[in-house]
Amino acid sequence: MSAIVASDLDRTLIYSAAALDLAMPDAEAPRLLCVETYERKPQSYMTETAAGLLAELAGNTFFVPATTRTREQYGRIHLPGPAPEFAICANGGHLLVRGESDLAWQRAVAARIAARCAPLDEVRAHLIRSADPAWLLKERVAEDLFVYLVVERSLLSRTWVQDLTGWADERGWTVSLQARKLYAVPKPLTKSAAVAEVARRTGGSGFLAAGDSLLDADLLLAADHGWRPGHGELADSRWHAPHVTALGERGVAAGEEILRAFIRGAADLDRAC
Repeated sequence: MSAIVASDLDRTLIYSAAALDLAMPDAEAPRLLCVETYERKPQSYMTETAAGLLAELAGNTFFVPATTRTREQYGRIHLPGPAPEFAICANGGHLLVRGESDLAWQRAVAARIAARCAPLDEVRAHLIRSADPAWLLKERVAEDLFVYLVVERSLLSRTWVQDLTGWADERGWTVSLQARKLYAVPKPLTKSAAVAEVARRTGGSGFLAAGDSLLDADLLLAADHGWRPGHGELADSRWHAPHVTALGERGVAAGEEILRAFIRGAADLDRAC
């Protein structure tokens, strides 16, 4: 059986123009492939080298995109290589099987959240009530599962985020700050739980993962081996685990290195089986 390779997308494998972090002179910059458009404008990129690596990886493993994006947002992305049989959206709230959300998985997730977490409406109301209009730009509910704010990061109070994190934790929710987005997500809503379901259905031989944010920590901890880039929420907090490699590369260069590591790691898992 092939290895399962589950990876976050944004700022792990694909990058907005603002997140590319191209430190080299313009003449030495890598060629880029646009993998997402939004409102008829280019939105996300990989290097052409990364695109080739991903196509190779997806042809030889169970490659599973694992994103906090909604299904609609995920649908804008066109990754190189064969279409994944499985994909994880809404941080584990939706398990897509050949592009369609699995209804049995939806029901199981909803039951776990209802049993362990404060209602979405309560959390959303607290966020809106306590947020400062000086830094709050937008408020959104994703898939009726979690809520996120778009903020002016330079004006956001660190104390407010810390207080919110404690308040949410007592009610079974997790808070994650990623670039200009602040997420409040029910604790049972995890990428790792959805990957475990993929493993159950496929009998995959081992599990590799990558991600850059606090919402990817459970995914990395559940993997046989994981990688995090040199940027992002996990790098900023110096998060680590014995089997997770902290890469030095940042930006789109980290995406390339993660894919190389996936290919090597998948080959190692196959030899061990």
